[in-house]
Amino acid sequence: MAILEVQNLRKSFGRIEVLKDIGFTLEKGEVLSIIGSSGSGKTTLLRCLNFLERPDGGAIRVAGETLFDADDPATQQERQVRKKRLRFGLVFQSFNLFPQYTALKNVMLACELLARERPDYRANKREINQQIESEAKALLHKVGLANRLNSYPYQLSGGQQQRVAIARALALSPDILCFDEPTSALDPELTGEVLRVIRELKTADRTMVIVTHEMEFARNVSDKVLFMADGVIEEMGPPEQIFEHPRSERTKAFFSHMTRE
Repeated sequence: MAILEVQNLRKSFGRIEVLKDIGFTLEKGEVLSIIGSSGSGKTTLLRCLNFLERPDGGAIRVAGETLFDADDPATQQERQVRKKRLRFGLVFQSFNLFPQYTALKNVMLACELLARERPDYRANKREINQQIESEAKALLHKVGLANRLNSYPYQLSGGQQQRVAIARALALSPDILCFDEPTSALDPELTGEVLRVIRELKTADRTMVIVTHEMEFARNVSDKVLFMADGVIEEMGPPEQIFEHPRSERTKAFFSHMTRE
């Protein structure tokens, strides 16, 4: 069974149709890179998957569960949407860390808020919070920031801030980890450290969707590459097909333009 199924997804802003009947599937443990020119709909697709934008049509399923169906109002209730959003972890291009909190607190915060809804929280508050802190420290160690637990965002480089954001997204153990141009706000010398962390996250159990302009990274880390143009999936396949033997003329033109640049 596919971990992610997207069917006939549509999204418009006013009269501008940004997503046009988008559909694809992703198996557990696969890494999908979404590429394409600016304005092709890549980020809007990612935001729809994370319920930061509500699609106008289509359906989204995770592990067989229908999270969204435009024809079923029951899947669109705000309270339910908030819970379903937890199935996805999102790393933004601009970090979006809370400046008033340390790296450790940024990673812990969402888990602490969710823990307070547990019926046993008041009776086991200390133990639960200790467990959350221990797991947050382990995640920061995993992304190479074990020595920066008590640093505030302003004390961290852009690459370090993005690694904190990755640890924060992992903290809630999402089914699917999403990245929206994770290196676009970084200087070139900091890009490598973030891409290295993402590459190390690739395991048989971790499914990832990455919107990226880093073509070599997409080629090396992906199981599938999806090329978008003008709100449609122009071509999708394994990286060797998309990068070495593209079938679509628009895909060929995209790579040709990038080569000239």
